[in-house]
Amino acid sequence: MDPVTLAVLDNRLRAIVEEMGEAMLRTSYSQILNSSRDFSVALCGADGGLVAQADHIPVHVGALRFAVEAALEQFPTPRDGDIFLLNDPYNGGSHLPDLTIMLPVFSEGQRCFYAVVRAHVPDIGGATHGGYNPGAADIWSEGVRIPPIRLGEDGGLREDLIRMLCANTRVPRDVRGDLMAMVGAARVGAARVAALLAQHGHSSLMAAVEAILDLSEAHARRILAAWPDGSWAGEAILDDDGHGRENIAIRATCTKTGSDLHIDLSASDDEAVGFVNSSYPNMRSAVAMAFAYLLDADVSKNDGAFRPLRVTARQGSIVWANEGRPVTLCTSHPGNEIVEAIIRAMQHACPDRVMGGWGRRFRVAIQGRAPGGKSFVWHLFHARPGGGASANGDGWNTAGEWHSAGGLKFGSIEQAEARFPLLFESHEFRANSGGEGQYRGGTGAELRLRVEAEGTALANTAGDGARHGSAGVMGGQDSQPHHYVLRGADGSARILRTKEVGVPIQPGDVLHLQSAGGGGWGDRARRLPEAAARDIEEGYTA
Repeated sequence: MDPVTLAVLDNRLRAIVEEMGEAMLRTSYSQILNSSRDFSVALCGADGGLVAQADHIPVHVGALRFAVEAALEQFPTPRDGDIFLLNDPYNGGSHLPDLTIMLPVFSEGQRCFYAVVRAHVPDIGGATHGGYNPGAADIWSEGVRIPPIRLGEDGGLREDLIRMLCANTRVPRDVRGDLMAMVGAARVGAARVAALLAQHGHSSLMAAVEAILDLSEAHARRILAAWPDGSWAGEAILDDDGHGRENIAIRATCTKTGSDLHIDLSASDDEAVGFVNSSYPNMRSAVAMAFAYLLDADVSKNDGAFRPLRVTARQGSIVWANEGRPVTLCTSHPGNEIVEAIIRAMQHACPDRVMGGWGRRFRVAIQGRAPGGKSFVWHLFHARPGGGASANGDGWNTAGEWHSAGGLKFGSIEQAEARFPLLFESHEFRANSGGEGQYRGGTGAELRLRVEAEGTALANTAGDGARHGSAGVMGGQDSQPHHYVLRGADGSARILRTKEVGVPIQPGDVLHLQSAGGGGWGDRARRLPEAAARDIEEGYTA
């Protein structure tokens, strides 16, 4: 097929997933999706291989092929009009709050694509609100576990299953609305693919897809081949598991030979009691993320681009937990630390491509009642940490974490205040939070948030990085860690730990949150004087 036609079809496929993303953004109900954009969409091939993705949440997308494979294992002969759903981390999912909708697309009687949507719902049942339970010692304490099920057939939906799912959440209206948005976005993707098949024909489009994947592989291999052969080790450390175990290590050994890269995580520490374990799909996705960050921006991040990559890990470790272990924090932690360990190893192979560590996730979920008695669950997406610096310049301020790479937004402050009993007293850059270096890590944020709920509200925290900051590379410095404090209306002050359940918040209490910055890149002695002066002028350093 000629290059022009291939380029047109590649961009048509990307346009389809982008339209699916817009459908999700415009029709989803919960703040976590329509404001913070915690969802991802993709087109996968008949066997699950990633064909096209939109720029949303990287840690979602790398795991989607495992969802399709799990659905195919349970339903090996899907029919036109079927819709599948799962969230089980041990059956194709990453963690329970992420629901995945899969809609097969047929042409000439053959299954050729899946339109896939993964979205993080605001509550998934379980012992605590918001989907994150720092006290969980098993997956059954984390929420409703959904193995691959047929949610719909013949183009319709199973209302009985939808009612069952919504009955097990604290915010059924939002979850139902979000689920319908996911189904709608998948149907948009399926309809656009069907039109593309009708225009170009089954054989031609399938041949084009294979050619696109081959081109991505060739592009990735050209980049890898330019790096020196060798083997390098990197390490990243989790603060704790919330159950008394501290300083949990994720270790990566990266071996590059020719145009192949083998990443071995087998030396990582054993699995934990708490929810910082990773499911297998999430681990594989985190490795793919790290590799993707080292490639050129114009490499299509599809199944072809990841063909040079081989992954080894040890079941029963923190990066690949045994079935039944709690894993809800895994998309953030150890997802971020898997990336960080790999990047720290690869700084020896491709120093101009690595970046300092991005800030770690430290979320707060608040459950309470607004004045008038309406219940709510609100997830903190504000006070984003800073992004890591690179050979090309300073890190992005308040960009977020490795696993989202800026894809998660904190959304409108005014909308949050209108929808929830919250008052944002201030939301600013946090001075001196980024790691120093030739290029400075991005700053974190400083937020003062007053909670004006009716009666006592309860907060759960879920995250990491209050002990360890974001890693510097190439001689750059680590960032400042997080520092979260609950300041009572009575003048009291309580430091929030990263893994707590049921923290009472009284009306008028203020969350004073200072998030981590990004890691620095290079020796700070080589920073240009005018750059250092500009940092002081802009308030990034003091």
